[in-house]
Amino acid sequence: MVSPVRIWLNRTYAENVFFIDQLRHNPDGRQIAVHATHGDPDSPVLAAADTASPEPEGLTPAAYAEFALDQCTRRGIDVFVPVLHQAAIAAHREEFAAIGTTLLAPPAEACALFQDKATAYETVSAVGVPVPPWWRVRTEDELVEAVDAIEAAGGTACFKPAAGAGGVGFRIITRAPFSLLHLGGFPSPYVPLGLVIEALRSGEGSVDWLVMPRLEEPEVSVDCLTGPDGAVRMAVGRTKNGRRRGFTLRPSVTDPARLMARTFGLHWLTNIQFRMYEGQPVLMDVNTRPAGGLHQLSQCGINAPWAAVRLALGDDPGDLTPDFLGADYSVIAGPRALRPVVVPGQRSEDPPSTAARPASAGVAAVL
Repeated sequence: MVSPVRIWLNRTYAENVFFIDQLRHNPDGRQIAVHATHGDPDSPVLAAADTASPEPEGLTPAAYAEFALDQCTRRGIDVFVPVLHQAAIAAHREEFAAIGTTLLAPPAEACALFQDKATAYETVSAVGVPVPPWWRVRTEDELVEAVDAIEAAGGTACFKPAAGAGGVGFRIITRAPFSLLHLGGFPSPYVPLGLVIEALRSGEGSVDWLVMPRLEEPEVSVDCLTGPDGAVRMAVGRTKNGRRRGFTLRPSVTDPARLMARTFGLHWLTNIQFRMYEGQPVLMDVNTRPAGGLHQLSQCGINAPWAAVRLALGDDPGDLTPDFLGADYSVIAGPRALRPVVVPGQRSEDPPSTAARPASAGVAAVL
């Protein structure tokens, strides 16, 4: 009897429930056992996994890497997909390999490079990857200079942290004064330049921002699977234009994605994002981890999570260029099960009955 493939996903985003689903319904019928850890007991990833446990709080990246090594040893993990503290974990790749665990993460150097967007833009542009105009800003004067230059060229300035993930901290700068218009409807990413300058003058903290022209849609996220040998097995773009989603194999986005994956060691599952600037796609961001929307490639006949695990186990899936591209679609929310909540017992004069507590004890064993 073939033993199950033991896979661990550490603290990650909720969409990875679909990652787990695809592993579990792999086309080879291989049995898998997924372990998940998270700091939020209500993460749906914990409910989707076979076993789950809480993430330790307050560990430094180095201490977390030691924790991860211990977890993989005790649980016999075959494949570890780290998101939290990815670079620190990747620095111990050989130690994980020595206990039989393959890391689905690029080398530590690649993780560190793409954590800093400004350094990444400098580096990738040197090899011919198109990037938008950008300014690294730490002071009020630098901000005003960047905004003036962008607006003089006919653009709209925006900024985001030089180091960060997703859209956290993204804002669009406007010259309009703050008014009731900013308080109507849903919260807006637009922020008046005067308020930003005032915040910088307050001196309450330092900033490290990347300022650039606002890029246009469509946005294209190229999902890549690259082996540790540097060969790119998959580069498929997922397009986003308002509500509409679709797929593309246009060389204008897949070629630079393949170039970056090969040149900078973006091994395993990564996601490289482009947007439009003056009618041409330019690099927006690089995620050295599988994207939350990776499961959408199933509409093109691709099970990317399982292909990556096969590769990690030494079974090369070969070229994953799809034979067809799925139809355009939209993304909507749906319900997903969570693990039961352990409700604290109410205070009473009588001691709590142990007979009424087996379900809670069972939950505590996995959360």
